[in-house]
Amino acid sequence: MSETVPNRKIIHVDMDAFYASVEQMDNPALRGKPIAVGGSENRGVVAAASYEARKFGVRSAISGVLAKKYCPDLIFVRPRFERYKEISSKIQKIFHEYTDLVEPLSLDEAYLDVTVNKKGNPSATLLAQEIRLRILDEVGLTASAGISVNKFVAKIASDYNKPNGQKTVNPEEVVSFLEVLPIRKFYGVGKVTTEKMYQLGVFTGLELKSKSMEFLEKHFGKSGNFYYNVVRGIHDSEVKSDRITKSVAAEHTFDINLSSEIFMLEQLENIANSLEKRLKKHRIAGKTVTLKIKYSDFTQQTRSKTLPYFISDKGLIMETVKELLFQERMKDSVRLLGISLSNLNTEEKKTVVVQLKFAF
Repeated sequence: MSETVPNRKIIHVDMDAFYASVEQMDNPALRGKPIAVGGSENRGVVAAASYEARKFGVRSAISGVLAKKYCPDLIFVRPRFERYKEISSKIQKIFHEYTDLVEPLSLDEAYLDVTVNKKGNPSATLLAQEIRLRILDEVGLTASAGISVNKFVAKIASDYNKPNGQKTVNPEEVVSFLEVLPIRKFYGVGKVTTEKMYQLGVFTGLELKSKSMEFLEKHFGKSGNFYYNVVRGIHDSEVKSDRITKSVAAEHTFDINLSSEIFMLEQLENIANSLEKRLKKHRIAGKTVTLKIKYSDFTQQTRSKTLPYFISDKGLIMETVKELLFQERMKDSVRLLGISLSNLNTEEKKTVVVQLKFAF
């Protein structure tokens, strides 16, 4: 590790099968059984799967039909996002008792910078253990954690001993840890990039490390610089407690495919109403309206328009949505519609953090 790279103490906490675990906690009849949150066996996709369901290959983002094929005894549960938010808030409160540098990635995971922490504990490993125990005692759910010198390695480490475990990668272990890591486990390397890496003879971190910056930029563009650095343990992204919302969206998957624009408009009115509530609650407005359309064959299309002024009112949103809807004819029946507002009126706040170094 280079001396010029800050050795922060970063914890990545990731709840174990969060949505599914909340459902099992609230409904004892579901405990120990394979469940999928989201959609149904006929419609929609799986948002989360319990560990009992994962044994059969059920994963998030696969269709309900495929999930049921993998696991005939699978139980489908409708998501309750308000409940998940409620539980997430309790977990976030625990995080903030240790540090103000908390960067939520979603309802069920977050980065914590504990280089300087409210407990005065120099051991990030012990802090992670304490946080996980408190979540279990006070909320009733298990969490896993990764601990290391930067966000990239901490994120990868949190997946190592799931569920209900943690892994620490000390500063002197980072490079060797990454060298033996399969390339498919590098955070930010998806399926397509993994296949491309394989074609180039890159299967592990060590093989990635052997490639020059020029080689990586030639084959991966701007991402080449990222790959070149992270495999050497260089990732200087700070934990930002003031992440800025870039877009606000609402969408709905229908039980029966829609083939008429008139029926679509009725549904879009409801979606716009939900979107307006979110915007007003957080005092957000935006200039770019995007209509998301997913057809019955699962192909997806987006249509956008940017206005010269900020809007958050349902009526103004719908004016643009109608224009986008009738911009061109539908190519098939529709299974999902969504509206999002981006190019928001939020301004990024810059926080200066002084990092101190002491024993990991």
